Amino acid sequence: MRTVTLLGPQRLRPTLVGEVDRRGVDGTIAVVTAGWQEREDEVAELGEHLGRPLVNLRLHRRLDEVFAADHDLFLAHRARQDRLRAMQRLYRYRLDFALEPARELLRRDGEAELLEPERQAAIDALCELDRRHLARLREVHAEFERLHAPAERPAMAAHRSELAAILEGAAAVAVAGGHVAVLVNRMRLFGLAELLGELPVFAWSAGAMALSERVVLFHDSPPQGMGNPEVLDAGLGLAPGVVVLPHARRRLRLAEAARAAILARRFAPALCVPFDDGEPALTWDGERWHRRQGSRWLTGAGAVEEAP
Repeated sequence: MRTVTLLGPQRLRPTLVGEVDRRGVDGTIAVVTAGWQEREDEVAELGEHLGRPLVNLRLHRRLDEVFAADHDLFLAHRARQDRLRAMQRLYRYRLDFALEPARELLRRDGEAELLEPERQAAIDALCELDRRHLARLREVHAEFERLHAPAERPAMAAHRSELAAILEGAAAVAVAGGHVAVLVNRMRLFGLAELLGELPVFAWSAGAMALSERVVLFHDSPPQGMGNPEVLDAGLGLAPGVVVLPHARRRLRLAEAARAAILARRFAPALCVPFDDGEPALTWDGERWHRRQGSRWLTGAGAVEEAP
């Protein structure tokens, strides 16, 4: 049964090699760096850290080659992306109006017997908006698969065959961060979830986000002003039951209980898991999550709980 290990950001305090050792991985590691886009081939530092042979799946470059060979697929993909962006703009518009009442109600003092039902109703409205948006995103992806069958088209099929052969000779897969929308898009188009088989997977930052059931963008203090956490896309679903929040200390105001509580309650029963540099890993064994000492998650009360 496949294991999936999620880690904190690796740039400043890399912990990947310790987790690979812990899982007893011995052999070539296939790496996904499509989120780095033009820097996809820059894996020398990662190889030095792991001390094992690497093979780069180069999903970003491979898709460029597929589109160059299959212009009809390129046009269909661009049309789908345009549609997804339009849907995201409409969803964000509604999200602005749905979040403010929830924030105000969780900040407000008063009789809990009166306030709590209203707070929950506001959270429920957010949950329904997120649920509907995620369902529509999945419908768009399913329609694209049904109409265009990318895996069966000659250019894509050739690359999938090559990827399957590479993965057959690998001992594990590592999924790096970068641009999460690009990363999840490439991984989905190549059907990577199906090609992985039972290989253990290690992922961090955007890579960990891409493996979850839903990709949630978040930043409480972006340069343009107040940010709203938003569902961006369906993930690959290899890491179920968690919402991954990398670089949490920099991007989240975890000291503001109301904001943290809304995030935790909005995506429950999934756990909202903040990941920072050096954060203990979280491992899925195919049935349940295993938390290490010091692992953190957000609670419905707006606190950050830590595993003993």
